[in-house]
Amino acid sequence: MSLQTIENDILTLAESFNGRIAYKIENSDGESIAYHEEETFQSASLIKIPMIIEGYRQSEEKKIYLNQPVTIPPNELTGGSGVLHVLSNKIFLTVEDLLSLMITVSDNTSTNMLMTMLGQDEINQCIKDLGLKQTILQRRMQDFKALKEGRDNTISAADTITCLKAIHTGDFLKKENQEKILRIMDNQQLRDKLPARMGKGVKVASKTGGIRGVAHDCAIIRSEGKTVYAAVLTEEMKTEEESRQVISQIGKLIYDDMVAKALGSDE
Repeated sequence: MSLQTIENDILTLAESFNGRIAYKIENSDGESIAYHEEETFQSASLIKIPMIIEGYRQSEEKKIYLNQPVTIPPNELTGGSGVLHVLSNKIFLTVEDLLSLMITVSDNTSTNMLMTMLGQDEINQCIKDLGLKQTILQRRMQDFKALKEGRDNTISAADTITCLKAIHTGDFLKKENQEKILRIMDNQQLRDKLPARMGKGVKVASKTGGIRGVAHDCAIIRSEGKTVYAAVLTEEMKTEEESRQVISQIGKLIYDDMVAKALGSDE
């Protein structure tokens, strides 16, 4: 496959989008296409990707233990996405469960508990160690007071791809922990953007991000020895549906280029 065959189609979608949009798409051969990839966006839940990387790094350093039991203090219950805030306070979890919930259902209670457990400074140090340039963690989930004060979490498409590659390849984490994060992302429950129009023949490990006026998705897409890393970020659109449409169309173009042509499929 060559990303050059879909570059013009994706650029046309981006240029016709009524809002801010950025993307970076890279394959395992090192070929990439991009559009405003280093522009800063509100991260929404994409900030949870460097957080899970730091969580597993701290487990390697024995600062935390993945099988450590945790309970949910009432003051940590956080609304928005996720499930923990609607369950009973008798639920019993482990640290690894919190990491999984933070990604698979974007659970905000898990995320805020992990910010406390891992440490905001430590997470931001991980961000620096990963070489991210437009990413910073400055507030907890659903902290609207911080937003009003001008403190927000940010990221870029290029930084997102760096995170995905650290999860899938390289030596930032031990191989076993890369595989654990990949399995968690494979079990993503929110699949209405990049994977929405993909058919058979690929595995998609993904993480969405969304708050009012912001809709993102990123994914590690694998098929028969081929890998594509994709990140599409959108802001300032009229409706979230417009973002879903353009991101899912980009996902379909990637899918067709990876798989459908080889299978002779029209899906």
